[in-house]
Amino acid sequence: MYIIAAVFVDDISLRELEGSVARIDLTGVQFSSLVEEEFPIVFAPHLALLIHSDDSATDNGVLEVTYYRGDEQIARNVQPLTIEAGKFAYRLVRAEMEFLEPGTVEARCRIGDSDPLVVPYTIKTQNE
Repeated sequence: MYIIAAVFVDDISLRELEGSVARIDLTGVQFSSLVEEEFPIVFAPHLALLIHSDDSATDNGVLEVTYYRGDEQIARNVQPLTIEAGKFAYRLVRAEMEFLEPGTVEARCRIGDSDPLVVPYTIKTQNE
């Protein structure tokens, strides 16, 4: 199993086309957000992960997403995966993170012991 893509989104929806063909619609793909309120704030963006289980893979795995600010781990999500070999799936991960000031966090996404896919997210203010 491996991660094809990981992006922060406003919304995700599924639809099926004729012939049992599925579509995943991602709305509001983003890597930063403009905040107009006072700090500290709690922010909880949705991270959408697209995952493929190739034909040689086992049907089971573990998805781990850790959020870092610099070297400090600030949130973690671990969930089991069961995806039929040769198929695709998606997972949503949402972590509540406190921001004391504008800055960037990294979502480090991995399945099992694989190298992580790193997705940054930045909180900005009008002054930046």
